[in-house]
Amino acid sequence: MERYQQLNVGDWKLVLYLPPSYATTGRRYPVVYVQDGGELFSGCLSYLDHLYLSSQLAEVILIGIEPHSRNDEYTPWPAAALIDRFSPFAGRGQDYVNEVADVIKPYIDSHYPTKRQAEDTAIIGGSLGGLISLFAGCWRPDTFGRLGLLSASFWYEGVLDFIREHDGFEDHQRVYMSVGDKEGVYKKTRQRHMVKYTMEAYQLWYVKGMGVTQLKLEVEPEGTHDDLFMMRQFPESLKWLFGNPERDFPSKQMLGGKMQMPGTQVWNFHSGVADRDYRIFIAEPMSPPPVGGYPVLYTLDANANFGSLAEAARLQTRGPHGIDPFVIVGIGYHSNDPIVTQERFYDYTVFADSSELPARPDGSAWPLTGGAEAFLDFIEYELKPLIEEEFPIDHSRQSLFGHSLGGFLALYTLFTRPGSFSRYFAASPSIWWKNHILLQLWENNKEHLTLHETEIELHLSVGSQEKTNMVSDANKLYQLLTTDDYSPKFVTMTEVPDEGHVSLLPSLFSPMLRRVTS
Repeated sequence: MERYQQLNVGDWKLVLYLPPSYATTGRRYPVVYVQDGGELFSGCLSYLDHLYLSSQLAEVILIGIEPHSRNDEYTPWPAAALIDRFSPFAGRGQDYVNEVADVIKPYIDSHYPTKRQAEDTAIIGGSLGGLISLFAGCWRPDTFGRLGLLSASFWYEGVLDFIREHDGFEDHQRVYMSVGDKEGVYKKTRQRHMVKYTMEAYQLWYVKGMGVTQLKLEVEPEGTHDDLFMMRQFPESLKWLFGNPERDFPSKQMLGGKMQMPGTQVWNFHSGVADRDYRIFIAEPMSPPPVGGYPVLYTLDANANFGSLAEAARLQTRGPHGIDPFVIVGIGYHSNDPIVTQERFYDYTVFADSSELPARPDGSAWPLTGGAEAFLDFIEYELKPLIEEEFPIDHSRQSLFGHSLGGFLALYTLFTRPGSFSRYFAASPSIWWKNHILLQLWENNKEHLTLHETEIELHLSVGSQEKTNMVSDANKLYQLLTTDDYSPKFVTMTEVPDEGHVSLLPSLFSPMLRRVTS
């Protein structure tokens, strides 16, 4: 089947573009209805294929709808023309939206393998096409759950008043907005307020309760009101509205449960890089971002520690004297166990032969090891971009926390790819792994890392009641780093009195959160 097709549905002319995997799988796909005959995607098909095939974008079916009269069909109610010599706007938008929802969509759903829920159906347009996409979400939330408003015409008479009076979008809906910061600057009509009105619409929705996971605004530097900038934002809108690529199940899926912690989300995520499944725990900030964006803490072993960290953050960021709001991203697994042994042994370690490891106390074989590099690639190239689509992140305040084998991984990251984070927290680190390979890595790499020229921080900790080698290894590494000219300028060591390998964790959280946000 041809991937690019033209077809007629009644008196509507459509352009259809199928994803690369369409002919080889039995999957169903989300559908994106695009105004103006699909001009937003028809000029960047090769780039979209690149994003699909490189697993940067979820595959979708794209439907371009050719309008009969865009000034009439893309406007919500009649209004005078901006310039006297032009015809007034007819305001037949509701009829158009109903045609898309009740005629075009049922045809597409009956002839193609589509996901038919509102959460899997987007409507996107630029300029007046963005305006009518907004009203499609307001009038037909049962049909359109994903809205792309690219340089939308918020200047249209009465639109901001409508937004003020409208109840707002439903919980299942997400809205992506974009505008160029130079749009309308040379106009003499209401269009000169493009940026101002777009920002005002964003603020109105934010006040109505749409948080950063439901609403995103992208302001394009030097962007003008042209197809060039709208077309550039189209793939970005798809990335944000539909998240990361899917495998056999959605890469992000809200989980139900008997108890939900306020201000948190849980996603299922399949990593294409690591080819492994993860459960991602998100603690959302309760207030707008500080200048520069939110700090972010990535924590390993989230099945064990996310709840404690999230509750500590929720209490300690309360005003007026709380610490800055920040995002917590917990990386865990599909298990109800706090410590998911097999998975973490693989993800948090470099490969070690059994001859390079001590005998296990119970005499059993060591689990499979050696997935650290793929796991770090997953964080850097899949998870971080997804988080940054959801929240404005301060890249200079990104932290990594790991305990035990997670502490080994935190140190391994610092010694091999230090720019990934600005602050590293290694609690009870398994420095013993693979005949103390971390010490060898430091000696081999330290001259090339130039950590002494950066503001990167390392915070080590251990419980005084842990095994003797755990305490001595942590102190030995601290002494090594604090006497080495190549080490980070800021290294701390905390030996927590009367605490063991696990019990020390609660005592670390509050000091760590203060440092994460400093």
